[in-house]
Amino acid sequence: SHELYPRQEKIMLHALLPLTLLLSGASGFTVGRFVKPLVRQPLITVPKMGAMDISFEELDGSGVRVGVITTRWNTEIIDGLAAGVKEALEECKVPDDYIFETQVPGAFELPAAARFLALSGTVDAIVCVGCLIKGDTMHFEFIADAVAKGLMNVGLSTNVPVVFGVLTVNEEQQAKDRATGKDNHGISWGKTAVEMALLRQSALGAKKVGKLEGLGFGGSDGPVDKGGKVGEKKVMGF
Repeated sequence: SHELYPRQEKIMLHALLPLTLLLSGASGFTVGRFVKPLVRQPLITVPKMGAMDISFEELDGSGVRVGVITTRWNTEIIDGLAAGVKEALEECKVPDDYIFETQVPGAFELPAAARFLALSGTVDAIVCVGCLIKGDTMHFEFIADAVAKGLMNVGLSTNVPVVFGVLTVNEEQQAKDRATGKDNHGISWGKTAVEMALLRQSALGAKKVGKLEGLGFGGSDGPVDKGGKVGEKKVMGF
């Protein structure tokens, strides 16, 4: 009778051994002489797309009219992106007086402003610059989706190319990385606007103009009013 207990103990140990090994493998702890180290998966780093990940041929934008609409949210980031756009336009030989700039409060207002400018008939392409940073609510998803669809609709309905220059990032540092230096996305946005403007002119047979007239592009004699008379030159916006 004294040998019964050790025998039962051995049976229980054999029965529990597989479970013990399973738990030791899952947790990484040591059980007896069986060691199953915890295997850590390597971190996956997703490379950010830089401004020059896409190549452009040499572009002659000397006869191209470009509208640049920026938002007033995240001023530091927007200023960097807008500077990149204008750097690209200058490189493409777009004259200063062929560039119209204006601002809107936030990204949600960009599609309406872009449509107003497109319908004015004064530009060959539009760059809309904004920045959306994900927060704790669904606001980010709703705005990003609405703006993307809105700008696409403006381009398709007006035949004026609209460049989606809105950063949609998870944190502020991601936006800063994409608004400065060689990764400044504004550079590629500006060149995209010139390329699409040239494509539009070629496809629609648009003629190059010497002076821009109308919304945001008053000629040397000032804009023409509805009666056909030349009025005084004035700064125009939305």
